[in-house]
Amino acid sequence: MIRILLAGALLLSLTSNAQERSPLSTTDEQARELAATITVDDLREHLTVLSSDEMEGRETGQPGQKRAAAYLAAQLDSLGIAPIIGDTAYMQTIKFSRQNWQTIDMQLNGEPLRHLWEYYSAPSKNASRDSVTIDELVFLGYGIDDPAYSDYRGHDVRGKSIIIFSGEPRGRDGNFYLSGTKDPSEYSLDDGRKLRTAYEHGVETVFIIDAAFKQNVQDVRRETLDGRMRMTDRTEAERDEANNVYLTPALAKKILGDDYRQVIKARKRIERKGRLRPVTVATDISLTQTKDVRELIGENVLGYIRGTDPKLAEEVLVVSAHYDHIGRRGDAIFNGADDNGSGSSTILEIAEAFAEAKAAGLGPRRSVLFLWVSGEEKGLLGSEYYATHPVFPLEYTIADINVDMVGRIDPAHEGNPDYIYVIGSNRLSTELHDINEAVNRDFTKLELDYTYNAKDDPNNFYERSDHYNFAERGVPSVFFFNGTHADYHRDTDTVEKINFEKMVNIGRLIFHNAWQLANQDKRIEVDVE
Repeated sequence: MIRILLAGALLLSLTSNAQERSPLSTTDEQARELAATITVDDLREHLTVLSSDEMEGRETGQPGQKRAAAYLAAQLDSLGIAPIIGDTAYMQTIKFSRQNWQTIDMQLNGEPLRHLWEYYSAPSKNASRDSVTIDELVFLGYGIDDPAYSDYRGHDVRGKSIIIFSGEPRGRDGNFYLSGTKDPSEYSLDDGRKLRTAYEHGVETVFIIDAAFKQNVQDVRRETLDGRMRMTDRTEAERDEANNVYLTPALAKKILGDDYRQVIKARKRIERKGRLRPVTVATDISLTQTKDVRELIGENVLGYIRGTDPKLAEEVLVVSAHYDHIGRRGDAIFNGADDNGSGSSTILEIAEAFAEAKAAGLGPRRSVLFLWVSGEEKGLLGSEYYATHPVFPLEYTIADINVDMVGRIDPAHEGNPDYIYVIGSNRLSTELHDINEAVNRDFTKLELDYTYNAKDDPNNFYERSDHYNFAERGVPSVFFFNGTHADYHRDTDTVEKINFEKMVNIGRLIFHNAWQLANQDKRIEVDVE
């Protein structure tokens, strides 16, 4: 458990000072006292746990990562930092998957058809299944079920396969039936709505005649060729969309054969009367859709301290670190003490300093979100998830301070632990850069090394840690980093090699940055394009 360090004379000092002046302002001496709560003993305590063999290298989605998340949440609870997702949850669940076709094969009358040329089917939008034979299709208009217009009303298609048009129908006046205006509904804007409707009605397979096939097939082509993990709203077990295949109009005409004219008549009847007369079409289709799926479910951990200023509290400063690592390979455990147990432990200590300030009546004017993300080693997935599913709107997020590897010394600084690489501080806001320079000059006096901040840096570290998902969305961000070393991403990155005195100094530098950003009168400006 975190030890509460602001006891006795220190807490009395803070409290008496708070009574003498507004709790919205602090002296440099009070800031130093708060920063002094970041100690070697506490950092060692946290990092020893996070980099222990029990955590099994904290690989995202594995039991060790979840144990590490539970530890972080328990520390937040012990500090009195309340959860912000629901009543009890400190965690934001992240879901990612990588899906590729193992076999995608479609034949008409025994003749093979060309995927991505005559038809397409996205692995992420379909359940994996072995070959099915389809000897009958039901033309079901546009596949819509809505009180204003329904293709399903009065028609039982459970267990059947249907063929439908993309988009939605208009009446004689040119208005869409669903909206009653020239504006389309969600059925045009989101094909998933049709697929979920078909699933609810027990449809086996949906064939969609895609008038914009050449344009839309490109997205599926990229997905089919791209091996990256992608965000998903649901796991395979939660799938609620019918299997589907998109057809070129030419292939649809070939499948419908002599019944094509009947289908066109049925569509025109919809336009005249707003009602569907289904057409049953005999066919001979075989379809195989088997896929390889890798799913990843991890957790971001969030701790939140509400600002004290009624006007500024809606603005949020994010202090982030990834707590995942690369797990284990056989018997070897990749403990990740520096990467990034060091950053995770550091922001725990900074969170403690802010919590104690608030308890003493000196809480920050702006709100502060302490964010531990998982999935960084899989491609910055956790921070990507937060940036696209933010708990607090990004337009109110004033900056992100990211901490990734701050406990070791790289070869370029051998014998000089009092340095830190600063990356990205001036990319969007010159004021963010100036604040870091000023608080370092006034409080910590470290060597600030901007080598990796160069835009032509071949390592491209600027795009390789979690701040980048904030920066590319316009949030000023700075990344603190000690550089790589011989134990980087090896099972030799262990706690006994950590320089805790170095971590203390960097933690205090980051605290002073956060304290300034959270308390100054004016929000920092984005002034770099």
